[in-house]
Amino acid sequence: MSTREDQSPKERKTAIQRRHEETADEVLPEHRSLYIDGEWVPSASGETFETRDPTTGDVLAEVAAGNATDIDRAVEAARRGYEETYQDYSTAQRQAMLDTIADRVETNKEAFARLESLDNGKPITEARGDIGLVIDHFRYFAGIARAHEGESVETDASRTVQTFQEPYGVIGQIIPWNFPLLMASWKLAPALAAGNAVVLKPAEETPLTVLKLLEATGDVVPDGIVNVVPGLGPDAGAPLASHDGIRKLAFTGSTAVGSEVMKSAADNITDITLELGGKSPLVVFPDADLDQAVETTVTSIFFNTGECCCAGSRLFVHEDIADEFLDRLAAAAEDLTVDDPLLDSTDLGPKVTEEQVENTMSYIEEARASGASFVTGGNRPDDDALAEGCFVTPTLIDDLNHDNRAVQEEIFGPVQEVFTWNDYDEMIELANDVDYGLAGGIITESLQNAYRCAKDIEAGNLWVNTYNDFPAGQPFGGYKQSGIGRETGQETIEHYTQTKTVNISLD
Repeated sequence: MSTREDQSPKERKTAIQRRHEETADEVLPEHRSLYIDGEWVPSASGETFETRDPTTGDVLAEVAAGNATDIDRAVEAARRGYEETYQDYSTAQRQAMLDTIADRVETNKEAFARLESLDNGKPITEARGDIGLVIDHFRYFAGIARAHEGESVETDASRTVQTFQEPYGVIGQIIPWNFPLLMASWKLAPALAAGNAVVLKPAEETPLTVLKLLEATGDVVPDGIVNVVPGLGPDAGAPLASHDGIRKLAFTGSTAVGSEVMKSAADNITDITLELGGKSPLVVFPDADLDQAVETTVTSIFFNTGECCCAGSRLFVHEDIADEFLDRLAAAAEDLTVDDPLLDSTDLGPKVTEEQVENTMSYIEEARASGASFVTGGNRPDDDALAEGCFVTPTLIDDLNHDNRAVQEEIFGPVQEVFTWNDYDEMIELANDVDYGLAGGIITESLQNAYRCAKDIEAGNLWVNTYNDFPAGQPFGGYKQSGIGRETGQETIEHYTQTKTVNISLD
């Protein structure tokens, strides 16, 4: 059997093309239309859009393009399904439904992972991890459905006060392209556990795994309770965000788009949960175990090809260990395999679209023009076999002012800016000197350092000696412009319910 080293670039390119075509034939969803009221239906306009394979540049599928008319249809179906069926479901029935969804995904987990890798470009090993978390989150919220209760409030003998947690009814959800099915599960599972119906718009770049999910599970979900409307953001996302039939809206995406979504929701006083951008600091103390520190740093920025809102994109390493650490980190980055994401040996796949490549490269070129040094990377791969794909090499940038646009704004690619420090307070001031506050990382052997730094960093999620770990039950969300509310934890279900208080006089 030939290896990569034995093949010419032309042979490798042909092998990649064949592998992707064969995989697409095996795993693409049969239905690429809208899912409304339990049925696969065409869009009102009859228009479609393309979703492309970011590895080869080829069109994977033509998908129905929903618009405002389709959003109206979906919201009405959700309202009807909620009022006529789902509001009468017991918690036990909701739990059983979510458990069955998890079972169906688990039965087809390899197909889901391969489809996610095709449509998004993430390495297959990471896609398998995502699907495992999808299963875990549906099962977690299946359990929470039975545990979510109101309470009795102690006052005095003249009255009794009780609270009830009631669903909103119809929820709107807008899903990003970087973790397509996982982010859908983060939103669908708690919304359904709480007793709501959902209208969901997947990202136009990556709609396929959500459609496949409904193919696999539609028969266990009552008609109208999950409705999926693919489409472009202005045509389908904007009408969903501004729809007066939506009582709660959940959005994950960039801070800029999140701001617009929030403005749209404000017109109808629609409750909202936002999980937005990040520019997270990763702090390495001088007592860090260097092997562990390098491994954690690589995970923090190169996981999912850097297309991760909580990526540790600003590295603060203590000057006492900076030279040795950066030498090791550069070697580790250069040792990463950039290749076909369907291969188990691949560490970094392509970015999701050519537009995203151009965006990342614009930040890199701006940093280069400002006089920054490149520890490694800073370009597209010099590999003819990958020439048609959306690839960027792992990049470490040094000697960059902290107020540079590449430091202050979210690049959303495999690019990390490096800073050295020796004064703790000055380092913390820089770590917090961005508009974001989604996450951060701390690498140290000292529990005192860990707690002090975790307290001082302005972020909603802090990892110590690990990074990008997302078990179900761990709340996830940000400070500042990184969002509102929390996902993946027990409190998430509260975001999908309203508190009703009943005060009964006993006199």
